[in-house]
Amino acid sequence: MKTPILITLLSVQSLFALVSIIPAEIGKEVGFSNIAEASLETTRGNTDTDSYKASYRSTYDNGESFVTWAEASGAYGKANGDENTNKAFAHARYIHAITRESVRAEVFTQYQNDMFMDIKNKVLYGTGARFKILDQDRNARGYLGLGVFHESISYRNPLINPSEENVRLNSYFSYSIDLNNKTSVAYALYFQPKVDNVSDNIQSHEFELKVNIYGDIFLKFNIAYTMDSQPPINIKQYDFTQNTSFVVEF
Repeated sequence: MKTPILITLLSVQSLFALVSIIPAEIGKEVGFSNIAEASLETTRGNTDTDSYKASYRSTYDNGESFVTWAEASGAYGKANGDENTNKAFAHARYIHAITRESVRAEVFTQYQNDMFMDIKNKVLYGTGARFKILDQDRNARGYLGLGVFHESISYRNPLINPSEENVRLNSYFSYSIDLNNKTSVAYALYFQPKVDNVSDNIQSHEFELKVNIYGDIFLKFNIAYTMDSQPPINIKQYDFTQNTSFVVEF
């Protein structure tokens, strides 16, 4: 079993993203594996800030027909005594082989709350198919995902933002390449429009670079940008995150 631990060094505006954007593949790491991520920022003096974040993912790969994983995250922060971050996130996914190499079926569910996006509870569940469209001797891999999900959203102030029940299409493209045996680059694009109103959509872009420093210690750099074309009232259309992390595998 191999367990990477990620310690975040720099964070600019907190946005939940998965611990790794590279899609899980059957047979890559048979058995159980885990990823834990944590960050802590404290400043005192002219500015008093406290910021905490923790994430954990557990994966099981049977090496033949399926891989499944679950992840949970939480973040909390204060600046000069005022709360500025308070949110939680959980995601679980089951991936089953349809063909030997290229086609996978996916089932997933997700929970989220975010005080500062006015989200009291957001629950979604969905299904879809994932297609491997590129595989060059395992050095470069490309995936295309197509599916649908249902989301239920309740807001902290329902008089301003009434509860929602939506069905959205789920489409994504993911590309990753191993530059050498310990350095990788990955990119993921998601587009999630409502089935009855394509102009109401969520788009996200995420870039990840992981570079070996010494032995099993890596430096990970991540950028994520998400845009909601029709966000809740008084909420901005976009979120941006930049993270630099150490990754230790053992």
